[in-house]
Amino acid sequence: MNIELRQLRYFIAVAEENHFGRAAVRLHMTQPPLSQTIQALEAALGAPLFDRTRRRVELTAAGRALLPEARRILQQAAELPDLARRAQSGEAGTLSLSFVSTADYSVLPSLLREFRERYPQVRIDLREATTDVQLDDLMQGRIDAGLLIPPLQDKEKADLEYTTVLSEPLVLAAPDSLAAVAGKTATALKAVADQPLVIFPRRIAPAFHDAILGCFRDAGLTPRIGQEAIQMQTIVSLVSAGLGVALVPQSVRKLQRPGVAYLTLSGKVPAVETGLAWRRDNASPVLQRFLELIRKPR
Repeated sequence: MNIELRQLRYFIAVAEENHFGRAAVRLHMTQPPLSQTIQALEAALGAPLFDRTRRRVELTAAGRALLPEARRILQQAAELPDLARRAQSGEAGTLSLSFVSTADYSVLPSLLREFRERYPQVRIDLREATTDVQLDDLMQGRIDAGLLIPPLQDKEKADLEYTTVLSEPLVLAAPDSLAAVAGKTATALKAVADQPLVIFPRRIAPAFHDAILGCFRDAGLTPRIGQEAIQMQTIVSLVSAGLGVALVPQSVRKLQRPGVAYLTLSGKVPAVETGLAWRRDNASPVLQRFLELIRKPR
């Protein structure tokens, strides 16, 4: 079945005029080709669209059902040039973006809010994923970009671009019932050195894992790892349950859990970086618009 937009336009004219002659005048054509076009449309649809009399025509049940759909199709067709222009310029389309859980408490909400305000016609496909999963998805072309914790491995640097989005210090998350931190807003790491450490597995975020252990090492301490978890929400929940302490990015203070106190660490404290990675060969206009936002001075 091959239906042309011209046929639908002619059908709407006849339906609104209830007369082939008046519709032909409206369409700046003669009546015979108009009648032939409507007959061809009816043949393609397999149903009569009009009950014809000498003085007027009336829509059949099939014609009444088709009329609003025909109007909708023509309206959508009229919008196609603008849609194509917006897609070409990156103002419409889809952006598939993955993010580590820590980004949900720092850069992600503000980035999404500003991008949505600028480009309301872009659909954002969000996926929470650990850095290792994101890198694999990027290499396989399953996502456009990922907010992750560096570094990239040598095998990935050949295909991926990376830019820093945020760098923030680590803070201590501890059970607020712990005597060593009760009533304090800052502490030295040695005050909780006897507590089990809740930490990301190294295979998930090697740089983050190493930064935490380096913090203990610089303080002359050896941590006792009690639990590992791959989601920041889980790590803080384990602290809330009294299963240990954790070093988390400063922005995680926004993740409030009963029984958890966040304290500034004294002494040398490493920073944890969050950045955006994407494939060098990804020419998506929508991605380019997102990169413009990421690179904008803040």
